[in-house]
Formats: sequence, structure tokens, C-alpha cells
Amino acid sequence: MSIKSRVALGFTALAFSFLAAVPAGAADGTTKCKLDFTLSSWAVGVKVAHGSGTVTCDNGQMARVSLEGRGVGLAAGKNQVREGYGTFTGVSNISEVFGTYASASASVGAGKSADAQALTKGPVSLALASKGTGVELGISVSAFTISKAE
Repeated sequence: MSIKSRVALGFTALAFSFLAAVPAGAADGTTKCKLDFTLSSWAVGVKVAHGSGTVTCDNGQMARVSLEGRGVGLAAGKNQVREGYGTFTGVSNISEVFGTYASASASVGAGKSADAQALTKGPVSLALASKGTGVELGISVSAFTISKAE
């Protein structure tokens, strides 16, 4: 199994472990929200990412969002995500998805790639999966911010 495959498998397992830790229907009145997004990132020591997307919830709420990511660590590369998807858990209102999420990641990739990542912000968790292109190598601790688009 290649390093790239091992990293992708590790991220997928991490994302599912975060989802498994939150009981189904963690609280009465929770809603399911999802995020569809695109994102561009580059890194030379400090990783920076910018993007946009849409959050939709099964209770009818929807918001266009701006995404920003910043990471510190040993990282280098450039990446373009065109098919990003996320699932929120522990949400009772769309307003709870806005804010800064924390994550830690390791990545190796060249050409077409797939990635999965789990992020947390208090009781709210976000599992991300994406497909994209680029070259990246690194380990970083990141902050991922979701805000309402202007």
C-alpha cells in the first residue's frame, strides 16, 4: 500500500471515528447539515486556503459561506479542491456551523488526490471529504473558519 493510500485511509478512519463518537440523535431537535465547497490552498511552511461553499440543512435552512484555512507546521505544496463535501454533527441550528474548527493533518499527494479530515468546534463536528489536484507534502495543525458569505 502506498504512502498516499495509507494517509487517505488514516484520514477516513479518523473522520469516521469522530462521527461514531457522537451518538445518533445526540439531542432532541438536532438537524443534519451538509457543506458543499471548493477550496484552493498553498503552503510554504505556513498553509493558507481560501474557498466558498453552501451549507444546507434538512430543516430548510441554507447559507452561502466563505472558507478560510490556516495551518502551521512542516508543509509545502499547492492544491485545488473542486468536489468538497462535509457533514456536520451536533447541530440544532445553522448558526452553530459558523466559526473556527481545529484539526491536525498529515498529507502526501501529487496529481489527482482524495482527502478526508475530521474537525471540531466545541460540540459541533465536521467530517470533510474532497477530491482535487495538486502537489502537497507536510504535517500541520490547522484552523478552518466558516463564515457567512457577504
